[in-house]
Amino acid sequence: MLKRDVFGHIVPIKKLLISIIGVLTFPRLNWINKTKISGTQNLTYLPKSNVLFVSNHQTYFADVIAMIHIFCSSKWNFINKIKNPIYLLNPKVDTYFIAAEETMKSGLLPKIFAYAGSVSIKRTWRANGQEVNRQVDMNDISNIGEALNNGWVITFPQGTTKAFAPGRRGTAHIIKKYKPIVIPVTINGFRRAFDKKGLFLKKKGVTLEVNFKAPLAINYEEDSDIILEKIMKAIEQSDEFKNQNFNTETLQK
Repeated sequence: MLKRDVFGHIVPIKKLLISIIGVLTFPRLNWINKTKISGTQNLTYLPKSNVLFVSNHQTYFADVIAMIHIFCSSKWNFINKIKNPIYLLNPKVDTYFIAAEETMKSGLLPKIFAYAGSVSIKRTWRANGQEVNRQVDMNDISNIGEALNNGWVITFPQGTTKAFAPGRRGTAHIIKKYKPIVIPVTINGFRRAFDKKGLFLKKKGVTLEVNFKAPLAINYEEDSDIILEKIMKAIEQSDEFKNQNFNTETLQK
């Protein structure tokens, strides 16, 4: 029987899909644009499971694709580099990313990405372009726990590509419940280089920055709001950084 992951997806098919996606997107990250990576030495000694990457968000898919490239490259012991596509011959398949269910069902490409590693959840605050207010689906939380138990998980606490949007408390609840190692990630340049979905090129010659920080020191017994505040500061999306960004733009004008 073919090996399957925790969600029943056939691992060899996942591996093939990740390799194909990697080959198709490699030029966008290395030749058309340049990816500047830092901090992957912080990935070297991480365990194979129960690691949560928290990041700011600029496009639906390009951010995740870049991180998957980096994880695959890191698996081959390349530090801060994705310039040798040999890592796509044996990609890392135990990486998952949390995404809105409606986004992952919005077309063929999203469905392919979903098979490759999505943990699809129902948004509690928005659905089909409308504001909603519904309870968290506990099956979604359980699925995130399954993914953490199996490997590394990427999440975007803001749940939107809008800069400096407030973080969602669900991320803090996940951290309190499953007690993962939390790695903050900051990204930049993706919004300038790609469209909102991250599927189409918008501008060439952009430097795409991905910075992996050291594991976040967290007291899992702390209040969710305190944990969320630490996360937002670590991914440079707190009010402090918003004010700094505003002041910088004002001075440049």
